[in-house]
Amino acid sequence: MLHDRRTASPRGLRHTALHSALFYALCATAALPLAHAQDADAPATPPAEATTLDQVQVTGIRGTIQTSIDKKREETVVSDVLAADDIGDLPALSIGEAIETITGASTHREKGGASEISIRGLGPFLGSSTFNGREATNGSGDRSVNFNQFPSELINTVAIYKTQRADFVEGGVAGTINMETVKPLEYGKRTFQLDGRGTWQEYDDRLKDKDGVGWRGTASYIDQFDMGNAGKLGVSIGVQALEGSNPEEMFSSSSTWVACDGREVVGATRNCTQVNGKDVANGVPYYLVPSSRIYRQFIEHDKRDSQFAALQWRPSDTVEVNLDYQHSKRDYTEDRSDLSLSSMMRNLNNRVVTDDGALLHHTGSTTVDSTGNFLERQEEYTGGGLNVIFRPSPAWTLSTDLSYSNTLRDQIERSTRLRAGRTDVNGQPVGGIKNTRYVDYTYDYSGDVPSISLDPAFDVNNPDNFTDSALVRRRQQNREHTIRAGRFDATFTPESGFFTAIKGGLRRSEATYTDYTDTVDVTTTNVAAIRAANLACRQAFPQDDFLDNASGNTIDQWASFDSRCLFKAFTGVDDTGLSADLRNPANNDVTEKTSALYLMGDYSAEWFGLPVTGNIGVRGVRTEVRSVGLRSGLDVINNPDGTVTLEPTGDFTSQVLKSSNTEWLPSFNAAFELRPDLLLRVGAYRAMSRPDLAAEGFGRTFNLGEVDTEFNSVGDALRSITATGNPRAKPLMSWNGDLSLEWYANEDTLLSGALYYKQFNGGSMPVIVNESFDIDGQSVTVPVEQLATSDQKSDLFGVEFTASHSFSYLPGIFSGLGVKASYNYADSNFKTEDLRLGESTDPTTGVVTPGIVEPANIFGLSKHVASAQVYWGLGKLDLQAIYKYRSDYYQQFVGDPSQNRYVRDNGSLDFRATYKVNKHLSLSLSASNLTDEPRVSDMPILGSFREYTTYGRRYYLGVRYRF
Repeated sequence: MLHDRRTASPRGLRHTALHSALFYALCATAALPLAHAQDADAPATPPAEATTLDQVQVTGIRGTIQTSIDKKREETVVSDVLAADDIGDLPALSIGEAIETITGASTHREKGGASEISIRGLGPFLGSSTFNGREATNGSGDRSVNFNQFPSELINTVAIYKTQRADFVEGGVAGTINMETVKPLEYGKRTFQLDGRGTWQEYDDRLKDKDGVGWRGTASYIDQFDMGNAGKLGVSIGVQALEGSNPEEMFSSSSTWVACDGREVVGATRNCTQVNGKDVANGVPYYLVPSSRIYRQFIEHDKRDSQFAALQWRPSDTVEVNLDYQHSKRDYTEDRSDLSLSSMMRNLNNRVVTDDGALLHHTGSTTVDSTGNFLERQEEYTGGGLNVIFRPSPAWTLSTDLSYSNTLRDQIERSTRLRAGRTDVNGQPVGGIKNTRYVDYTYDYSGDVPSISLDPAFDVNNPDNFTDSALVRRRQQNREHTIRAGRFDATFTPESGFFTAIKGGLRRSEATYTDYTDTVDVTTTNVAAIRAANLACRQAFPQDDFLDNASGNTIDQWASFDSRCLFKAFTGVDDTGLSADLRNPANNDVTEKTSALYLMGDYSAEWFGLPVTGNIGVRGVRTEVRSVGLRSGLDVINNPDGTVTLEPTGDFTSQVLKSSNTEWLPSFNAAFELRPDLLLRVGAYRAMSRPDLAAEGFGRTFNLGEVDTEFNSVGDALRSITATGNPRAKPLMSWNGDLSLEWYANEDTLLSGALYYKQFNGGSMPVIVNESFDIDGQSVTVPVEQLATSDQKSDLFGVEFTASHSFSYLPGIFSGLGVKASYNYADSNFKTEDLRLGESTDPTTGVVTPGIVEPANIFGLSKHVASAQVYWGLGKLDLQAIYKYRSDYYQQFVGDPSQNRYVRDNGSLDFRATYKVNKHLSLSLSASNLTDEPRVSDMPILGSFREYTTYGRRYYLGVRYRF
């Protein structure tokens, strides 16, 4: 519980001039001299009139920024705050989008919305997020918070604490994000509020089965009651429901990439020959290639219901009881139509390759699949806690807090595949098919997306051609994350002396994470059954103008089939259900127990002739991990084409691995008052970030006879065995220093700059662990790669700036203008090696195998993160434009120790207008992603194209009634 104070320019990359122009346009007004700031509230009118103006309550966006500036000044650590005086007044569409307007914060955008917050250029695993001061669970297997599950209408304050205090929950190497809901007694007034919002997605108009306008509704009630001798009671209740769509369009590639021998002419009937780091170190040329390329069309639907409640009871001046509860349930469906070019390592010739291995042009042969996938996901979150504060005397405050958080995500995918074959549904030869089932193509990457031109003799839009290798798969994934925690805190306030308060406390928590994946495959080569299903389940391509915005695109539709229809045609049922045996070597079962204690002193003194306040303390943390993994024997299956696959024998054994570590985290914060309006903050602390819970798993992943996982040899197949995690992985530790100068010229004006430095003890690198597996009845030693924390030291240096100003001294309507801008620069020599193509070390022998690709930096690191907003108050009308930008960054796959993926620089422009009809009724119009920026990613190096995702503009019309 938190306490108040007593590289590169790859092909296809869009030019960043647009980003710069938008950012500087929004910042331009801030160039006006801040010298006006000191007397911004002193208009050229007689003193009596000035006194009258001071009594006017400032509301709207300007009022929110004033509150945020005030709270930043009051904090005891280096921080940035977004706060609203009234419930529902945060100027953003979601909590994630609100956070990314805070200095140094950036988000990874998924489904068109903000997610996975990075602080100061450091990925989400290096930060911590809390809700009302407590850890919260999610369904992703990492330690981030799903901010979209908390309605922004019910949250009043979002704070990013960039330096640490001993009483903060550990985990914030980058910083700590805390979201606070309103406390009903402090709120101090009775309010009943209704919020309604209609949503329209631009790309929805491209769908032939349009979803139409989505909606979101929120109702909240806050009240206080004087209960006489029983004290005072405050209650807060909120409910929210929403329904809508998230249309997307995507050109993607598989997440498995290999390096192929650049010297060879690849035969027309085989894959390229892979090379390793030793080969490349000896001068063998190479190129990087994925196993498949995919065109993906989405139809998505989202439905969510949330309930929040809080009770605050003060039976006397010495006792306070706080009880809160949160619950949300989300139902998400996704209907996908894919065109999969699923053999992209075959017959690769006529290659054009960059010096670092990015493949820009080539010819090849591939199988062509029309695949469908219908996904249903249910995610349920339940959280809450009980906090009791007891003040037995003016000098002592005792507090206890018990909390619970649980997220359960259950996901079912029913996928189908029809492959283009030698003969069509009428038994006639299919044009363009060669070597049994392959189509020649030309690949050229020079636009936004690669141009792939299939042999013109093959008609990708003719459903008659897809009559081979039918597959139906049911895959169910289940993840559950639970945190149970309790803490006790005591504060002693001495009457005099250096320390104004002495605090101490204990915390104990237990986090559990389990997951399983159950896969049931049904395959058939029955020609009559395939042809009958093909004829029965055809559908028109679900949308128009597919990837119309992406230059270079050559395929805008393909033969499409109803996945649910095909599933039933081949299985006879809508859903085959779970397997009888859910055991799988890839399953994770992790328990993490944490014990922590701290001692901290708040102080107020005079140093160097300057008033100074702050805190000093130390936190001790012990972490114990217990991870359970399953192991299975494997059979080698020899395929007719000479390739092999691996299949489990069904005999499983259970293995348990335990590990622990103890760390001490000292911290020091000081705020020097150089002048009444000028503060110098200093912070020094040690911090830790644990690996994600899913990354502490003890499972193993195999290519268990799945589609398109054939290998040229048993050796290639065994090299595909990887670890799902590493229970022995140590936390990443850092020593940190911060220096922040903050000028509070007046209630509307803030100008601050900060320098920060972090030295990390540890980095992420692959290690090779030799394990024994039963292969075809024989014990075989297999080198298994897993990620571990190294002993290397790396550094990060950063600088950030924040400016906020209202031009209230300008004449007429221009007096409502205001600006806020922030910029963060961070640079680090941290190294994250690619799991398959990076440098690796054998922990037993110490032998280092050189890497093929350069390591990535730290997860989520963007060298440049900026946001700029202009607001304009015109009486009852508030206008606001916000532009957010971040440069390219390494984006880790959550819960999957896979290869390095990079997201290119991107920005987004949002707009919001609010009109207050009267004190009860207000209307709003919002728009997001007005620049229609796609998200483009590369793998395993920048410039080696992997994915292009676009989701269009989104518009929101809202109504609020408060009484």
